[in-house]
Amino acid sequence: MKPFDANGVFMPFVPEGGDALRRVAVKSAGVTVLWGAVGLAVQMIGTVVLARLVAPREYGLVTMVTTFSLVLVGFGGSGVPDAVAQCKQICHQLASNLFWVTTGIGLLLTALFAGTGTLLALFYGETALVSLTVGLSVAIFLTSIAVMPLALLRRAMLFSTVARIEFLSKAVAVAVSISFALAGWGRWALVMGAVALPIASATGAWSQCRWLPGRPRHVGETGPLLKVATHTYGRFAVKYFASNTDNLLVGWRFGAAALGFYKRAYDLFALSASQLVFATSLVAVSALSRVRDDRAQFQRYLLGAIAVLAFLGMGIAGDLTLVGKDLIRLLLGPGWEPAGQIFTFFAPGIGIMLVYGTHGWIHLSIGRADRWFLWGLVEWVVSVLLFIAGLHWGPRGVAVAWDLSLWILVVPAMWYAGKPIGLGISPVIAEVWRYIVASLLAGVTCSLLLARYAFLSGMTGANGAAVRIVAVSVSFVLLYLLGIVALHRSFAPLRSAVNLFREMVSISKQPSAANAC
Repeated sequence: MKPFDANGVFMPFVPEGGDALRRVAVKSAGVTVLWGAVGLAVQMIGTVVLARLVAPREYGLVTMVTTFSLVLVGFGGSGVPDAVAQCKQICHQLASNLFWVTTGIGLLLTALFAGTGTLLALFYGETALVSLTVGLSVAIFLTSIAVMPLALLRRAMLFSTVARIEFLSKAVAVAVSISFALAGWGRWALVMGAVALPIASATGAWSQCRWLPGRPRHVGETGPLLKVATHTYGRFAVKYFASNTDNLLVGWRFGAAALGFYKRAYDLFALSASQLVFATSLVAVSALSRVRDDRAQFQRYLLGAIAVLAFLGMGIAGDLTLVGKDLIRLLLGPGWEPAGQIFTFFAPGIGIMLVYGTHGWIHLSIGRADRWFLWGLVEWVVSVLLFIAGLHWGPRGVAVAWDLSLWILVVPAMWYAGKPIGLGISPVIAEVWRYIVASLLAGVTCSLLLARYAFLSGMTGANGAAVRIVAVSVSFVLLYLLGIVALHRSFAPLRSAVNLFREMVSISKQPSAANAC
């Protein structure tokens, strides 16, 4: 893609509204979810293999550092792309200014974080953290290099290109980690993978975006865009610390080994949910930003997306709550049983996590990242208080606190996000509640059936776990779909889901970087 013409004007054509925009958005979401699913499979393979090569304590040590480093890695990637996506116009010089600001701050943060290893070692009582901090700090600067080309590709709605880059980057990172783990590098295998990821991402981004930044110059729009990016990143930082205070508390209170089990359980809990949210968020914000002046169309797009996420999320949550322990046993192997127990307490929150994430779409698409940031402060306070309370029951108590925070915050979060445009909470609840009830009823029924057929519970080993996963999952899905039909008194939700899926997979006309101009 060549993003700018000879006059520095952004060139790729993007529909501004109506059915054309909806078709592009739906197909873009389909491509992104498809590649995201393949990437998720690669990450799962990496998790399975690395769990057998790297000890839980080694995972815990790396997590102690990444709890702090990843918030800095996300500096540009969580603010600038959203600002570029929602702004009315962008030119070559404005993009150049954003590039130099992002990379300059990335370099500064890298240097500052590299010097904090001693403080982390003193806090956790682990001297190994000094060198790990230096190694992982490199990823901060490397990530900042790819921010602007990826943002321009997304601005042009070339999500298939971005999705392929992200998939290949994850594949490279997993391959590097496994290779070094096989060579006996232990915790450093995880560090090498973390550094390989942004290198691969930057290589792919710059190869697909034919653009070279110019020298920084004064452009009036630079300040307002950086303000939006700062608010968005501020929200990301607050959200990140709210989401990772649990790691800090578990590592501080229970040590590296317990943190290793907890982190593996959390990653598997968040991986499926966050992958789907991330895959759809950029598409959703781009589409909703273009119809934000048409309230009826905005609400129709938003509620339709929420209904699909609730349909998928509540089903995934119910099934994984039932089979989570067996799934972890099958994936990670012997020695990781505590992670399976923790995962079972995480799983009920997957569905509501998907729904909760959509409140950010509203804030960003209507240009109110400042309100998103303020809500993030409320979320942080509530989450941290629940985490502290959950420590009394160990890592499993913290997992329950995670779920409670999402269920407690989702209604006020959606109300607060929709207030500037008069979007009430009632339409959202009307779209979601039947999926929650259907999942709950299907889960309770499956639990009773599992208790009745004791031979399933008595099966041991990996084969027994596999049989239970298949039997319970098939039963749950059938009961869940029946519950949805009964509660809606119609097959309409299933037909809508099937039709949407068909639109998403009909990707033959999805634009690519080669023909965007």
